[in-house]
Amino acid sequence: MKALVLSGGKGTRLRPITHTSAKQLVPIANKPILFYGLEAIAEAGIKEVGIIVGETKKDIRDTVGDGSKWGLKVTYIEQEAPLGLAHAVKISESFIGSDDFVMYLGDNLIKDGIVSIVNDFKKNKPNAQILLADVPNPQQFGVAVLKDGKVVLLEEKPKEPKSSLALVGVYMFDRNIFKAVNSIKPSARGELEITDAIQYLVDNKFTVNPHIVQGWWKDTGKLEDMLEANRIILETKKKEILGYVDAESKIEGNVVIGKDARIINSCIRGPAIIGEKTTITDSYIGPFTSIYFNCSVSNSEIEHSIILENSIINDIKRLEDSLIGQNVRIKKTEKKPAAYRIMVGDSSKVEII
Repeated sequence: MKALVLSGGKGTRLRPITHTSAKQLVPIANKPILFYGLEAIAEAGIKEVGIIVGETKKDIRDTVGDGSKWGLKVTYIEQEAPLGLAHAVKISESFIGSDDFVMYLGDNLIKDGIVSIVNDFKKNKPNAQILLADVPNPQQFGVAVLKDGKVVLLEEKPKEPKSSLALVGVYMFDRNIFKAVNSIKPSARGELEITDAIQYLVDNKFTVNPHIVQGWWKDTGKLEDMLEANRIILETKKKEILGYVDAESKIEGNVVIGKDARIINSCIRGPAIIGEKTTITDSYIGPFTSIYFNCSVSNSEIEHSIILENSIINDIKRLEDSLIGQNVRIKKTEKKPAAYRIMVGDSSKVEII
């Protein structure tokens, strides 16, 4: 069995962060989202992985490499444009060959992994197996309708959903999916939809088994979902202090402090994680905060936020529910006349008090 991991796409819902970085590489609890998927695939005993890449292919290649750190053999498959999930399957036929495979969306997180799901697929041998989760906003997802426990209808982001069961970003297929993706036409938005391909299998009497996800699952395409995923992952962390903490500082709860990090006259209240070579001085870092490597925070308060690498935050009274990108500088100024002085990229959101 092989795996196909989708890491193309433009990440428009996470702009401006994704103007300069692949959305699959944004860290959750100081680990790129994509790594959680690769770990889940390796844990399921799969060795060969094809990664679909697009305009951020260099970032993905540089970060993942050959996959050997997970015991995987990675092949990169370039997609000319984000033309749909079924298109990604279509261009991967030569890599997959006649093998069964897992398709895993690189910006999804499934807390319990995929071992039991892969085992179910191998045992029952359907032509396809889809993962479903009950969601409050099904119109934002592909939706499946079941009858007597069987899949009868799939729709992509319907305005009036007939079900609240959303397609989770993990699918399992045998070779018949290639017949399906080569038989469907682009949708109104110009993409080959995986829901149409699976509907083809249903209509042509292939076996499509549903699997309802009981644990939590996150599509991390939006800020709110990233912060929630960050919170959930941080809750699983154990206390680990690898850096320096001075006598005036307090470490409360499950806090991870990376190698060569420095905590000076500060309070870190977990669950939280401080990356390597990051310095926290005269500050409070509250629960559910992840600060990546080589950052500097001084005389500030941060809570329920994600701070990416090489960023500096000085003299900020309170920062929460925020995602701060790479190489960002946020500071209080004493310049006169007093004013907010802001430089932000496209699609930014700033709230000021």
